[in-house]
Amino acid sequence: MRYLDIYEEARKPALLTIIVLLLTASLFIAGFIGYMMGYRVALEEIDALRDQIQSLRQHVTDLQNSMNTVISKITVQQLLQNESISLSEIYEKVKDSVVLVRGFIRYLGPFGYTYEEVQGSGFIYNFTGQMVIITNYHVVYGAVNITVTFSSGNAYAAYILGYDPYADLAVLSADAPESEYHPLEIVSSSTLKVGDLVITVGNPYGLAGSMSVGIISALGRTITEDITGGYPIANVIQTTAPLNPGNSGGPLLNSRGQVIGITTAIISGSQGVSFAIPSNTILREIESLIRNGSYDGHSWLGASGIDMTYEIAKVMGTNVTYGWLITHIVSGGPADRAGLRGGSRITYVAGQRIIVGGDIIVAINGKKITGLDDLSSYLEEYTKPGQRVMITVVRENQLITLEVELGARPPLGQR
Repeated sequence: MRYLDIYEEARKPALLTIIVLLLTASLFIAGFIGYMMGYRVALEEIDALRDQIQSLRQHVTDLQNSMNTVISKITVQQLLQNESISLSEIYEKVKDSVVLVRGFIRYLGPFGYTYEEVQGSGFIYNFTGQMVIITNYHVVYGAVNITVTFSSGNAYAAYILGYDPYADLAVLSADAPESEYHPLEIVSSSTLKVGDLVITVGNPYGLAGSMSVGIISALGRTITEDITGGYPIANVIQTTAPLNPGNSGGPLLNSRGQVIGITTAIISGSQGVSFAIPSNTILREIESLIRNGSYDGHSWLGASGIDMTYEIAKVMGTNVTYGWLITHIVSGGPADRAGLRGGSRITYVAGQRIIVGGDIIVAINGKKITGLDDLSSYLEEYTKPGQRVMITVVRENQLITLEVELGARPPLGQR
């Protein structure tokens, strides 16, 4: 009995220890479960707050867009009153010059070919006696069985004479009688100003002959589309004229009913922002597109980059907060041969990965360059491949001017 008593007495501390450990573990587990439940509730509340903030931001954006739309309408009404412009007269003048462009994209599936219909707009132009139809390249890209339907309702087979993906332009020919053609006049876009009245006529959602009105809200914009392989479409006109799918390829008109551009793109979900290729681009390329089937006059610098910002300038230790920062130089390209420099190190600015240390382009031939819009627009409007230009850069806080012989933009798929 004495031995058993000793054994029982020895077990008591061990049992107490186990009980304490179990209680501690239970408290810890209970606390952890409680913490996780609270953490989960907190996360749900944070997500709900984020959703509310996002919703508020969207409401603010929608309100701003609505206000911009109202202001645009008021501005348009004032322009119409001040200049005594009759939209109905302009419409009657141009409606027979706008056509519906249709085609089919063919896809190979597991059960054979399927076809998807694509459509857009186009307008008639008289090029030295040859009647052609001008539209966007993305309207007919990859399409077969292309047709054009005139305002009379008559449709005819059409064929691509030439195209330029870098300007989103295509020129078509149609098997239509001469009586169907009512050409529009194309005038220079050089005199356009922000605030000018603009008119579009096209076929949104296949609704032929639809007109919309707006103003020029910006000039010299740069946009990119899937068809350009990442290269910018330069010197683009930004307008407030409402556009929808199917408007692409239609004419952008001035208050005299003359073509000053070709509508090309909208920003999804936006109100009051649309874009058009300027008429100067059409006039510059039309002959080559018709006679050669292509256009190879886009100047090429052979460099990639980003617009400068205040934050990037601070990281680089420079006071220059404008210009175009070169991040990459194409080996053997025009910029490389001229001695321009690309980025040398990777950093993060506001969470964005950026290559810094390269030259900052601030001027071309004495023209100030504030960013990609200025750079692309100047190269497109005022230069040609083979031309020599003087490019001023900031390098290690010093201004340097280098002579660069521009090249021709490589075929799609090459940089």
